[in-house]
Amino acid sequence: MTDPLNKPAVNETAVPVQDAAQFASATGAAATAGSASLCSPESRPESGPDSRSDSRSESLEQDLASLKDQLLRALAEIENSRRRAQREREDMAKYAISNFAKDLLPVADNLRRALDTISTDSGEPAELLKALVIGVEATERQLVAAFERVAIKKLEPLGTLFDPNFHQVMFEVENAGRPAGSVVQVLQPGYTIHGRLLREAMVGVAKRGADETVHPRIDTKA
Repeated sequence: MTDPLNKPAVNETAVPVQDAAQFASATGAAATAGSASLCSPESRPESGPDSRSDSRSESLEQDLASLKDQLLRALAEIENSRRRAQREREDMAKYAISNFAKDLLPVADNLRRALDTISTDSGEPAELLKALVIGVEATERQLVAAFERVAIKKLEPLGTLFDPNFHQVMFEVENAGRPAGSVVQVLQPGYTIHGRLLREAMVGVAKRGADETVHPRIDTKA
């Protein structure tokens, strides 16, 4: 009779150690393969260097086109400004004297009226001559006023010392009773504009005696 306490153990099926190692190895390989497949480039969206380079190229091309457009607009504006300035200079050169010319028109009108008053068919010669003188004097006053409006000033050198900056000596007068170098006669008046010589005055000056020395004026502002 068999002792129940000493009955043999149940013969359960045991996995050999070698087979367990193979199973673990196979399971690990499968997990590694699955992980590799998930992380492979084929399974991820394309975001490589080529796509980034294309995007950057498109951005640079857009910036270049914008800068080119701005440059062309700036060049066009510069050209328009240059043409505008040139046209203004040409107009100024043509019409800068317009106001002065307009002031001279009444002078021409009065000269014509003065000449129209001269007639040998009617009136006394003395009366005609008087009217002519009055008309010419009025015309001269208008002309002087027109000169003054544009800063043209008449030189009156009579009695002053000769100034080579504004006078031109045409002859010398002996025994004029004036200091040597003094202007004793004016053949043609001179003019200045804004203080700058416009035309020299043609003058005659007192001749220097044997014991006299001429002291001409020197322009210290030149």
